[in-house]
Amino acid sequence: MSTQWLDDAEMTAWLRLVSVVELLPGILDSQLRRDAELTHYEYYVLAMLSEAPKRTLRMTALAQRTNATLPRLSHVVKRLEDRGLIERFPCPADARATNARLTAAGWQKIRATAPGHVATVRQHVIDALTPKQVTQLAEIAGAILDAVDPDGDLSAVYRR
Repeated sequence: MSTQWLDDAEMTAWLRLVSVVELLPGILDSQLRRDAELTHYEYYVLAMLSEAPKRTLRMTALAQRTNATLPRLSHVVKRLEDRGLIERFPCPADARATNARLTAAGWQKIRATAPGHVATVRQHVIDALTPKQVTQLAEIAGAILDAVDPDGDLSAVYRR
């Protein structure tokens, strides 16, 4: 089988995507660390809980929504728990499972942090695009999500 090399247009698209994937997380992380003393992943965990019914999810569901292993998530949740932003408790429906819930302080934190995060996303992504390009970006990202997660196991949360 011979390799189908990228042509110039494909190489340009690929390298630009890789650059965005490399640079954007650092920009988001820097803003959140500076303004909220949170990493981007910690913010994401809080955001996923804030959108869940009763601001509560099983740890396994939270791991899936944040695309994390349970050990990584447990470590991050422990840090957030130590700060009073999340609490863990046995799942009432399954004693073997553990739930994570956003505390009142966690809800306050996410509400206080969200405007700055959204402003950063706007500044570095949304406002750089025309409305037509935003639609195209959603379609392009959707196509890539379908390719990297064909069963939708990890990307279902990203579909709105």
